Amino acid sequence: MASTQDKLKNESVLLQQLDQMVSEGRNPETYDIDLLSTEEILDKINQEDQKVALAVRQTIPLVAQAVDKIVESFAKGGRLIYIGAGTSGRLGVLDAVECPPTFSVSDQQVIGIIAGGEGAMYKAVEGAEDDPELAIRDLQKVGLSGDDVLVGIAASGRTPYVISALQYAKQLGAPAISVTCNPNSAVTLEADIGICATVGPEALTGSTRMKSGSAQKMVLNMLTTTAMIRSGKSYENLMVDVNASNQKLYARAIRIVMQATDCDHETARDALAKTGFKAKLAILHVLTGLEREEGQALLDKQQGFLRKAVESARGQN
Repeated sequence: MASTQDKLKNESVLLQQLDQMVSEGRNPETYDIDLLSTEEILDKINQEDQKVALAVRQTIPLVAQAVDKIVESFAKGGRLIYIGAGTSGRLGVLDAVECPPTFSVSDQQVIGIIAGGEGAMYKAVEGAEDDPELAIRDLQKVGLSGDDVLVGIAASGRTPYVISALQYAKQLGAPAISVTCNPNSAVTLEADIGICATVGPEALTGSTRMKSGSAQKMVLNMLTTTAMIRSGKSYENLMVDVNASNQKLYARAIRIVMQATDCDHETARDALAKTGFKAKLAILHVLTGLEREEGQALLDKQQGFLRKAVESARGQN
C-alpha cells in the first residue's frame, strides 16, 4: 500500500499535469457564470460550443490520414477499435454501436472498449483509467492484431489506460491513432497519428464532457462516416446500406430507394421485397432492371460501390 509521502508525490505530479492542460484551465469568459440567470448561463455555454467545430476543422488533415488507415484496414478484413476511459470511452462505444444499423456492418467491424467494462458505461469504475495492464488485457480479449486500427480517446491526453493501449497497438504493428483536446499530450506523442481538437477551457472548469466531449464525438463521427463512404456504403449522399431492423429503419429504407431512383412508394416497397429488403440491391433493380442475384454479383465485382455498379450496368445495355 502506498505511503502518505508517495500519495503526496503522485498528487503533486498530477496537479502539475493538470496545470499544463488547456482543457483544465479556467475560462475567463465564464468567471461570473454562477451569478447569471438561466438564459444567460445557456448563452455562455452556447458561445463556447460554437468554438468546437472550428477547432475540429483544424484537425481535418490528420483525420484524413486516420480515415485512410481505417479504409485500408477494412479492405483487408481488419477492424476499427476504439478505447478510452470515462466520457471518452463512452463516446467510442456509442460510435461503434451505431455502425451496424447505419451501415449494415458486423458488430465486430467497429468495436468500442471502455476502461472498467460494460458497467462503466453507466457508473464510474474507480481506478480503471489508471491501470495500464488492464488496457492490454482488454485488447487481448478482442484479439487486436496488426490488421486492425486502434483509436485511443482521451480528452486530457494523459490517461495511463489509453497510453498503454497505444503502445501495445504499435508493438503489434497496428496503426495507433489518438483523439484528444490537449496539444503536445502523452497520447499524441505515443500515436502514429495524433488528432488534437484544441477547444480551450470549458465553460465549467474541468467538465470535459462539454466542449471536449463534443469535439471528440465530431471526430469519431468523421472517422467512421468517411471510412464507410470510402468503403462503398453510400450512393450519392444516401446511406444505402442501412439495416432495416425496425419499422423506422424500414420506412427509411423505402424513402432512400424513392430518393435514389425518383420512384413511387409502391415501386420502392416492391423492389425491396424482391431484393431481400436490401436498399442497394433495390436501387440497382429499379435503375437497371437487374434481379437480386445479378445485382449482387455486379455489386461484389464493384466492391460494394453502388454508383460504379449502376454505371457498369448501364454501360452494358
